[in-house]
This record gives sequence, C-alpha cells and structure tokens, in this order.
Amino acid sequence: MDHFLYRNGILHAEDVPLSDIAASVGTPFYVYSTATLERHFKLFEEALDGIDHTICFAMKSLSNQAVLTFLGKLGAGMDVVSGGEYARAIAAGVPGERIVFSGVGKTRQEMATALKGGIRQFNIESEPEMEALSEVATSLGVEAPVTVRVNPDVDAKTHEKISTGKKGDKFGIPISRASEAYARAAALPGIKVVGIDVHIGSQLTQLEPFEAAYLKVADLTHQLRSEGHEISRLDLGGGLGIPYERSNSAPPLPIEYGALIKRCVGDLGCEVEIEPGRLISGNAGLLVSSVIYVKDGDGTDFLIIDAAMNDLARPAMYGAHHDIVPVVEPAPGAEQRAFDIVGPICESGDTFAKARNMPAVGAGDLIAFRSAGAYGAVMASEYNSRPLIPEVLVKGDQFDVIRARPTFDEMIARDKVPEWI
Repeated sequence: MDHFLYRNGILHAEDVPLSDIAASVGTPFYVYSTATLERHFKLFEEALDGIDHTICFAMKSLSNQAVLTFLGKLGAGMDVVSGGEYARAIAAGVPGERIVFSGVGKTRQEMATALKGGIRQFNIESEPEMEALSEVATSLGVEAPVTVRVNPDVDAKTHEKISTGKKGDKFGIPISRASEAYARAAALPGIKVVGIDVHIGSQLTQLEPFEAAYLKVADLTHQLRSEGHEISRLDLGGGLGIPYERSNSAPPLPIEYGALIKRCVGDLGCEVEIEPGRLISGNAGLLVSSVIYVKDGDGTDFLIIDAAMNDLARPAMYGAHHDIVPVVEPAPGAEQRAFDIVGPICESGDTFAKARNMPAVGAGDLIAFRSAGAYGAVMASEYNSRPLIPEVLVKGDQFDVIRARPTFDEMIARDKVPEWI
C-alpha cells in the first residue's frame, strides 16, 4: 500500500496534487511520502513483535538526509556499505550503536572512522578484511564487534545482478568454511565475535529461499556455540520484494516474513537484526516527468519524456519494470495506445518501457513512475551533463524540496581548469 492516489482527477502524494509540485519545482523530480515510509517501517516492527530485534534501514536504497532523519526518529537503525553512508547516518542523528557496516570492500580508513564514531557491528565478508579490521582496532586500542557473513549457497530466485547468496557470488565466506573463519576471528586481537550474518539477495518474491538460508544459519549457530563461540545476534539481511507490476500477485507480506523468522531462529535466544531497504522505500516514492514529444515512428510510436536513464537507471541496468501512469486520471474505459517510453539521452538504452499501453497523453502532460523510491535517486548521475533532479518530501498537505536541482553554473563550477592549459 502507498499514499499516491487519484483525487478529483489528479494523482496526489498524500494530500498534495503532483501537478502543484511540478509547477513549483519543475520536472523531472522524485517525491516521497512520509506516511508510506512510516507505515512500511512499522509493518516490520509489528512482524518481529515478541522477539528481541533491531531494524536497520538499508540506506543504499534511499539515502537522502531528510528520509534518514525521519526513519531514525521512528527508531530505525541503518545498514551502511561505505564511509559516505556512515557519515550520512551519523549526520542524520542515528547513533553508532544502531549502525551496521556491511559491504565487501571496507577500507582501513572506513573501519577507523566507524570505530572512532561508534558502530554496532561490522559484517565481515572475508578473511583478509578480518585481518585488516584487527590491525585497525588494535592500533586504536579498541575492540571491533563483528559478525561473519556466511554464503549459504541458496538461490534467491531473483535477478542475477542482485543475487548475493549463491556459490560464486562475491559476497561472504562459504558456509563450509565458517568454523575455520570463526576460529580465526576468535584468535585475532581487537576482534569480538557477536553473531552471524547472512544476506542472499534483493527483490525476493518467495519465502522459500529465506527459509533455506535461515535454517542453515540455525544449524550453524548450534555448531559454533558447541565450538565455544558466543553467538548472540543473527543478522538476517533484507531482500523482501515489492510488487512493481500491480497486475501481478503480491510478494509475501512482512508479517509472513516475520513468522518465518520466528519459526526458523526464534528459539535460539538471539537478537534478530534485519536490513530492509526496498520494501520500506520503494513504494514510498514516485518519479514524475513531463512528455516532451509524441513521435510517430515506422511501426513504433514513442513518448519522449524529460526523465532519462541517468535519473532512473533500473530499466536500463536490469530491464526493470515500473508502472507508468498519467498524473491526470484517464476516464474509465479510455482508449489506450502502445508506446515505447524513452528519454532524451543519446543511447538506445535510454528506454523505460517498450510497447507500453498508455491512455492518450500529449506534449506537456505529466506522467508518474510508480515504485521509484528505492534505487532511483541514489543511482542517478549527471550523464550528458543533465542535472541531478530534485527530491521532494510530503507530509499530509505539506511538501518541501529536500534536494534541489543544481544549476548548470553550479555543475560547471565543480570542475577546475589548470592554469597551464
């Protein structure tokens, strides 16, 4: 469920007509709903009610400071994968004890920054990383809390580019080597083992892969405890999918996911950590764009819009689907026409949809990409020297620009021409 509905013939973000935002900030722009963000976060809280748990928002999905601050005030922790994300989480007021540091390529500088600023734990992905963290923590005279990310060799049945738990993926230590890895961690100075980490992929639409992975983690917990390790936390990752195509069946609900977690690991006496991103932020955001031209082609008609692949990379990168709707509500039974919906960038890959049926729209009309809150603005670039587009946050009948569109002069001023040219 989201809070983007037609009212009086106009698509609204909560109580704000999208046409009002477009008139104020221009197109294209991202818009996020606080009511949807809050609802989705609380669904996970309700799903894990009854067990000790921490919900860390996977901020790689959406990292605007206003959104992070809002979720932090709801009690969310943060799952970060870079020094920049760590700095953003701290700047948003999230305390270090609610920040989990994930990612396969943590640098020594990033480790030192997190150890000095406060960190809940590092999710260690390899033996060399473990050795490096030991050196950094020892040099600072502190102890680094860690889980070891194990790769359970489970097929998440998702897109190959966002599968992370199969043998051959770059993530984690093979579960077959877990005993050896934990023994090494226990022997290293400056390292304190606190639990196990697992994450098998993103946009999962079935519970079975989660169950297969979590049962392996439960068995591993018993094994590692028998070998003398303290296992008090289980970081179970994120990855629960959202319905990008509203005509398709919906993925499992958070309450069903929570019941699965309780069934698989609820009797182990561990605190459970989860790291949802897409399910909190995905349906909380829209990308709004204007039609520039309607172009009749030879067998293919085109809607050429002012948003492009640099603004929303998912269709070009993954072949991802987004429902695309007119901001002005079409009449019931309105005739539809098939279009390729494309942006202005000089690449054929700048295509959002092929042969997509749309009601009649013309130059200047507004359209909205649904489910664009996750991996939209965070993956955007200034390719073709196109400015990063505004982000707007809505609460009830209020809206505010939470990231402004830079001017061309501001973009150019970031470059420096050497005096010797």
